[in-house]
Amino acid sequence: MILKKQDCNKDKKSRPLIGILLFLISIILMVLTGPLGLVYGFFQQLFTKGLVGVGEFALKIAVSIDQLGNVVMQHLFNLLWIKDGGYEFGNSDETISSALGKNKQLGTLSGFGKAIDKILDSIDSNHSLNSIDYYIQPSEENR
Repeated sequence: MILKKQDCNKDKKSRPLIGILLFLISIILMVLTGPLGLVYGFFQQLFTKGLVGVGEFALKIAVSIDQLGNVVMQHLFNLLWIKDGGYEFGNSDETISSALGKNKQLGTLSGFGKAIDKILDSIDSNHSLNSIDYYIQPSEENR
């Protein structure tokens, strides 16, 4: 488990070209090494923990992809899914559903945001509300 020390210092200003370069490198690394890591991870979990391990591994990946979507789609979601003054999408440590649930609590979902929330609720009752600040971190005994 990696814990980030919380402090009250202002965020450092980022250098745009460094950010773009690191983004491109991360894409290249993911394309080249991601499939190998995915296949190895599924087999490793299957042989050490069985189907339960595969399910846990898949869930971790799903949450990570959801967090990525919250960052990548933040501008569009902020425009289409929430009213002015709502809780904004874009936190890299949060899922889309968590931000959606916070806006549901605040009553700041737009009509489109309410429709998305209803679709999720039809699949999993109270999905967005149950997703608020939901982090998946296995305990030491499950490792």
